[in-house]
Amino acid sequence: MYPQLLERQKSKMTITSWAGLIVALTAIVGSFVGCVGWLVKHYLSELKPDRNGGHNLEGRLVRVEARVDSIYQLLLQRDTQHRD
Repeated sequence: MYPQLLERQKSKMTITSWAGLIVALTAIVGSFVGCVGWLVKHYLSELKPDRNGGHNLEGRLVRVEARVDSIYQLLLQRDTQHRD
């Protein structure tokens, strides 16, 4: 076909081409690792103890348990009132 084009395609990669390829691969792998690290940190932060009012999963669970306990107390009080 075109011998000049075939010769160009067979040429070896230069140092700048290798450097560009390495930088691109490093950027892709680094961004992937960074995203996974951020996701893990974000999801695991829900399990950390809370010091500011129960905004994580543990604090929410404590509030729900307290509400359930108060509902049980109200039901027990109404039950004893109806028995009398």
